[in-house]
Amino acid sequence: MPLLTTVGARPDGWGNTMRRAEVRDRLRELIDARAPGDPMPSERSLSEDLGASRPTVRAALDDLTRNGLLVRQHGRGTFTSPHKISQEVPAASGEPIPPAEGNWLSDILEFRTESAGARFGRRLRVSPADEVLFVLRRRIVDGEPMALEEIRLPCALVPGITADEFVAGSLYRRLREHYGVDPTDAVQTTEPTVTDASESRLLGVPLYAPALLFERTTRDGTGRVIEYTRSIYRGDRYRITSHLRLGPDSG
Repeated sequence: MPLLTTVGARPDGWGNTMRRAEVRDRLRELIDARAPGDPMPSERSLSEDLGASRPTVRAALDDLTRNGLLVRQHGRGTFTSPHKISQEVPAASGEPIPPAEGNWLSDILEFRTESAGARFGRRLRVSPADEVLFVLRRRIVDGEPMALEEIRLPCALVPGITADEFVAGSLYRRLREHYGVDPTDAVQTTEPTVTDASESRLLGVPLYAPALLFERTTRDGTGRVIEYTRSIYRGDRYRITSHLRLGPDSG
C-alpha cells in the first residue's frame, strides 16, 4: 500500500534548512553594509537580532566563512573579508593584460638550476637533460602574502640571471630589455583548489584554505616556449574581473 502523506507536509529538517538559508541571506546584507575587515556582531547578538538559534547562526557563519565572505580569528571574533586584489582581464583578444592593483614584491624562497626532466621537458619543449632555472617566490602585496609561484625558464634564454631580478618589477619586461626574449602570448588555466600544509604556512592561511591554481605556458613571437609557471593564489584575497564581449549567439 502506498504511503499516504499530508498535503503540504515537509520532510524533517526542511524548516531548519530554510531558516539557515534565511539567516545566511540576512548576514550577507550585514556584510554588504560593512567595509572590508570590519568586525561582525557576536553570535549572541546576531541570534537575538535575527530571532534565530545560536547553532543556526553559527552554521550560517560557517557557510559564509567557507565561501570567503567572512574571516574568523581565534580569540578576536568574526570579520568581513579584507579587500580583494583585483586583476582585470580585457575582452579584446590580443589586448595586453594590465597589472593587478597593489604594490607587488617577492620573497625568493628557492633559486636553482636543474635538469628539466621528462615532465618539464615536455612543458618547455626542451630535452629532459637541458638545464632549466627553477624559482619559487612568495608574492607580497601591500605587505601581505598573496601567492606562491613556481617559475621555470630554459637556462639558455637567461644566462647570468640572478635571484634579485625576480624580487620586484615585471619579469616579462626584464626578459625583453635584458635578455632579448619577447613574451608575446600565453595559455593559462585557472581552477579552484585548497592549500596544503606547506602552502598554508607560507601564505599565513588555515590548512585547506580556498585558493586559485594557475598554470601558464608562455611563448615568444616565434612560438618558442620560454616559461612555465604554476601559481597558488589566496582565494580570500584575489579576484579576477573579466570583461566579456557578447555577440548575437552568446548564451
